[in-house]
Amino acid sequence: MTTKWTSICLVALCLGGARAQSSYGLAAGNAARTAAYFESIRYDPVELGIFLREMPKGGDLHNHIDGAVYAESFLKWAALDGLCVSKPDLAIVPAPCDASKGQIPAAVGVQNDALYTQLVDALSMKDFVAGTESGHDHFFATFAKFSPASAMRAASMLAEVANRAGAENVSYLELMWSPGMFDAAALGEKAGWDGNPDDERAKIGAELVPVVAQARQYFDNAEQGMRQLLGCGTPSALPGCRVTIRYQAQVIRTLPTAGVFAEILYGYMLADIDPRVPAVNLVAPEDNQVALDDYETHMRILRAVHQWYPGVKLSLHAGELTLGLVPPEDLRFHIRDAVEVAGANRIGHGVDIMYEDNAPQLMVEMAQRHIMVEINLTSNDEILGVSGDAHPFQAYRAAGVPVALSTDDEGVSRIDLTHEFTRAVETYDLTYPDLKTLVRNSLEYAFLAGPSLWQSTAPFRPVAACAGVPLGTGVRSGPCHDFLVQSDHARLQWLLEASFRRFEATQW
Repeated sequence: MTTKWTSICLVALCLGGARAQSSYGLAAGNAARTAAYFESIRYDPVELGIFLREMPKGGDLHNHIDGAVYAESFLKWAALDGLCVSKPDLAIVPAPCDASKGQIPAAVGVQNDALYTQLVDALSMKDFVAGTESGHDHFFATFAKFSPASAMRAASMLAEVANRAGAENVSYLELMWSPGMFDAAALGEKAGWDGNPDDERAKIGAELVPVVAQARQYFDNAEQGMRQLLGCGTPSALPGCRVTIRYQAQVIRTLPTAGVFAEILYGYMLADIDPRVPAVNLVAPEDNQVALDDYETHMRILRAVHQWYPGVKLSLHAGELTLGLVPPEDLRFHIRDAVEVAGANRIGHGVDIMYEDNAPQLMVEMAQRHIMVEINLTSNDEILGVSGDAHPFQAYRAAGVPVALSTDDEGVSRIDLTHEFTRAVETYDLTYPDLKTLVRNSLEYAFLAGPSLWQSTAPFRPVAACAGVPLGTGVRSGPCHDFLVQSDHARLQWLLEASFRRFEATQW
């Protein structure tokens, strides 16, 4: 028996024979009872919160690691690492502190209750009230204010985000991270851009190889440090040790074209060689003028580079826009170009779908091609002012476009994934089966190696190898055992089903 399968058998219920067969009816009854209980407490905020925190939530597929850390952690690390805070700017700044500019040691600043409160507010959306500054501007301004504290804290950041996920029964994270991106961009800008991806690849491809190696070492060090901080492999291991983590190489889309091309090429090179990094993404405000002016160029670059690395996945921030933020002309094609030109496997946000040319046809195409949309309800409200019925969440679902809930920047927004499920239930009157679909979608469309457990998702039906086995139970041999052992993707999905079995067996 393999080590991987042994871990599954311990987590799942190693049933066999008649006991396994009888579990079909038991599981169905438990699921129905859980759905009925959910209906009885859906309008009770406390009981609903307890239920949703305990509910298995699968994966968070849209999560920027720097934005996922809470401001309090950045301030604590700034004090421990000898950094400074700027009182006029309400920001963390590098040492030495320049008193003439109102900079003081962070260790001193965090002891001042009034200043500390102001810093937390400035480094996050806590207590934000729109006025002279919009939610959009305040949100994106936070990153520069806390970035000095993140530079030497990769392991601490990873530990915080993983442990929060594990504590709220999230089993999988895809974290957007940018180690090496600015080094790659510098190489690209030095080489210049003549509009021909093949020429640019020939210029800088070899120079990017050591940047890739350095990024892989960065992830090695961060993960090793995270495991130490969480006590993984010890009797006192924290919940974060149970979370499977993958990364997306996030490209900063607001740089000159030569730099963006180099970042994209570097991201694909990294993802092609390191299984921990299965995908590439473009990040930074989509409404930035450079991002708007170069959007179509970026999509064409992505299409060209993908031909060199066809196994690398692509998730794109597209349609994180709304009327008034940009001219109407910029709302008409971003999601379509991400899908049809760049070849995105998933779309992040997709908020402006109603402004796209021939939006109904585009949603039909997305449904047919199984292009999932990562829904970030709180982020879309804070940044774009789009919420409730104005949000396309229900329109995507009605069109058959797969969707899943995600957090975006949970630290900046002061939320977690449970909060997003709670918000979705309270806003859109979702049922328990609706929630299970969202959760299953999060792993179905995760960028994990190997085939999926499901041969269809409407309804969810397992592949033939596992069709005769009660979902989430243990199998010691046979076709389903062999299938699960060979697929990381299906194995995590099977473990999710085991988590649902245990959750639904709870005596509510």
